[in-house]
Amino acid sequence: MQPETNMNFHRYFSADRPPIETCIVGTGGFGRSFLAQGLRVPKMRARVAVDREAEIAVASLRAVGVEPRRIHLCTSAAEARVAYEAGDFIAAADLATVIDLPFEVVVEATGHPEAGARHARLAIEADRHLAIVSKEVDSVIGPGLARLAAARGRVVTPVDGDQPSLLVGLITWAETLGLEIVAAGKASEYDFVFDAASGLVTSNGRTISAPAFAAAWSLGDRPVAELVAARAAAASVLPQRAVPDLCELLVVANATGFSPDRPDLHAPIARIPEVPTMLAEREEGGLLSGTRRLDVFHCLRAPDEVSFAGGVFVLVRCTDRASWQMLAEKGHPVSRSGSTAMVYVPRHLLGIEAATSVMEAALLGVSSGGLAPRPHLDLVARATQDLAAGSVLEMGGHHHTIEGAEAELVPGAALAEDAPAPFYLAANCRLARAVSRGQAITFGDLEFAAGSELLALRRRQDALFFGAAAAADKVAAAL
Repeated sequence: MQPETNMNFHRYFSADRPPIETCIVGTGGFGRSFLAQGLRVPKMRARVAVDREAEIAVASLRAVGVEPRRIHLCTSAAEARVAYEAGDFIAAADLATVIDLPFEVVVEATGHPEAGARHARLAIEADRHLAIVSKEVDSVIGPGLARLAAARGRVVTPVDGDQPSLLVGLITWAETLGLEIVAAGKASEYDFVFDAASGLVTSNGRTISAPAFAAAWSLGDRPVAELVAARAAAASVLPQRAVPDLCELLVVANATGFSPDRPDLHAPIARIPEVPTMLAEREEGGLLSGTRRLDVFHCLRAPDEVSFAGGVFVLVRCTDRASWQMLAEKGHPVSRSGSTAMVYVPRHLLGIEAATSVMEAALLGVSSGGLAPRPHLDLVARATQDLAAGSVLEMGGHHHTIEGAEAELVPGAALAEDAPAPFYLAANCRLARAVSRGQAITFGDLEFAAGSELLALRRRQDALFFGAAAAADKVAAAL
């Protein structure tokens, strides 16, 4: 169940009961914003914070304005219980320390695949709802976690502060209205800002000279593919594919059954009004080979123009041209052919708006993601350089990338020796054998640490969705 965008939220979340108690695991950018808003949401509390070092959680609680005297660094379940019953705030270094406290929802926001898998297991086994911010975990085992939680009467949900949940909401809203969706997607995290006076393009803090953008600024009646290629060439030294974009669209695909048009996405550099033309079907002059496609665009704008702000969109068929002409006159972006229009939500507010998904789980027992997510896709890794046997596929950086590897989307499948391995299952693994540039990194190429919970849960998901019920029972008994 997904709320309509014009609904009355006071009615939707009208339960007469005490506020929902939560535990946030991972107090970085998302977690910190969740803690800050948790001080203000009338129907929710965020008093329990976990990070790899408890001192990090303490610092985050202090940073959002919690009085230091009310913050307790707890190293045992007994200490945590005393602080909780006193109505104070708790900081811990391990979810296991606090998992027996009577909160209802665990919000997993570490972004770490292996640690996140353990936190997910602990939450589900403790009969807690799980709000999963860590798309790295969701991309490998999300559908399996959802099914395991459902068997215990609990919910696994994405959160409205991130694009997957917001996009699932927009897609299901459009479907509810009977709109035919040609494509859906999101803006990439970073705009391409072109200053015509200087010929400079800035993206993600990096500025390059790109005077060719002046000639490629307007779409006009030019062929879409020609303009997309010209802009990509003009910005060739800037990144135009990002692992998080593909990862987030995988989560949407598993929730909705939508799919990408190509494994690495089209990802055009586009001005906002151009999107319904560029991501239309080919027979309408666009890039897509079919409908119900997923993609991203890099928002191209002038320094004084509005950003798409990492928002989400659906492109819908203009089945009644007169209605959409009227809407175009009111400012809605319509393709130059008049065949498709873009409806969009230009926001994702991270932990500031995550409470709506938390409340859906705890008050209504529903997810803000798919009704029954399935592993339709896998995000896999392909070597961009020769990788030696024994080297570690270290995950790092703000975007949790793997040096020497790129990501692409392929149909979901069970793990197999010679099949491509999920990107975030491969992360931080050692290579058992060399992988040449251009080759997919397969499951058989990897060495796993003993007791990998991510691997165990992925095998369990494979048994649930790709194997017989007996295989699932066998795997479950072994865990």
